[in-house]
Amino acid sequence: MGADGFVPLGALLQLPQFRSFSAEDVQRVVDTNEKQRFTLQPGDPSTGPLIRANQGHSLQVPALELIPLETPQALPLMLVHGTFWRHWPSILLKGLSRQGRTHIHLAPGLPGDPGVISGMRPNCEVAVFINGPQALAGNTDGVLLPKYFKEALQLRPTRKPLSLAGNGETECQHGPKHSSRGRRTTPQ
Repeated sequence: MGADGFVPLGALLQLPQFRSFSAEDVQRVVDTNEKQRFTLQPGDPSTGPLIRANQGHSLQVPALELIPLETPQALPLMLVHGTFWRHWPSILLKGLSRQGRTHIHLAPGLPGDPGVISGMRPNCEVAVFINGPQALAGNTDGVLLPKYFKEALQLRPTRKPLSLAGNGETECQHGPKHSSRGRRTTPQ
């Protein structure tokens, strides 16, 4: 892998898990992926086409073209992290973590908002709004502590504010429950 995260597509397609795919299959995925997760570019004659993931890295990619957001003026007006009910109690207690990735994923809005193509799954159940200017001044160990949360919003089944109090009476306990098979059940 190059410092920019690109790998030769031909080498990737030789790996056992990718042998059943063609360069045309990969081109179709790159062209049609709504979240623009991949970039495909021509390589030199010795490598052929090159591909990389644009986001969600668990490896450091030194030359990835990310723009650092180092001042409050550089931040989007809204910074939101989408999550699921099963994670909300831990997030409310400990904050947001990179979870083995190189960054915490934030979006400039909610699912379906204009310009939100990445950073939040469309089926997330809870949105956590971040106070960007305060978070910039915070720690750098890959955690956004709850003190940087501005508000939280239940997204499903209907939208409503959630408490950030962090006590046993938080509304997250009243959110949709899930069985071990991931099916929604009604709270009792």
